[in-house]
Amino acid sequence: LPLTQIEVFKLEFNQKLQEGQEKLHQMWLDWSRKCSKESGDESSAEPEEMESLALLMACSITNQLQITCCKVVSAIQGLPSSLQDKVKQSLSAIEELHASFSAANSFQDLSISVLTQSQRKLSMIQEYMGELLDYLKNNIPLSWLVGPFSPKEEDV
Repeated sequence: LPLTQIEVFKLEFNQKLQEGQEKLHQMWLDWSRKCSKESGDESSAEPEEMESLALLMACSITNQLQITCCKVVSAIQGLPSSLQDKVKQSLSAIEELHASFSAANSFQDLSISVLTQSQRKLSMIQEYMGELLDYLKNNIPLSWLVGPFSPKEEDV
């Protein structure tokens, strides 16, 4: 059976989340090796490199979230306007996060308020996507089940 839009979205979201977690874990291992004097491994990342990697990862994750959220926005036409508005607000928040992290060359370029707002925005995005998924569990649009119907073009 073909995957529904919800299942595809969940798979993509979970894959991006897992990739992000794997990158964070690798960064933590690199940081731990560097901090422990026992290692002696000079190839471990310097703090500046770790900072650069963290910013690069934040840009990458927000870019992937932006792409996924754009797909969701285009797929939810016909759902209640309150849900559509929340998803559009999520996309706007993701775009702002991506712009903030893309513009920064170091964490010093990000103010405390930007970081605090980022945390709030991520919580809001998670809440809104949860609401969307809860709604879709009980109200799957018919077009997602049977596909859009459009007349075939006649060959002349």
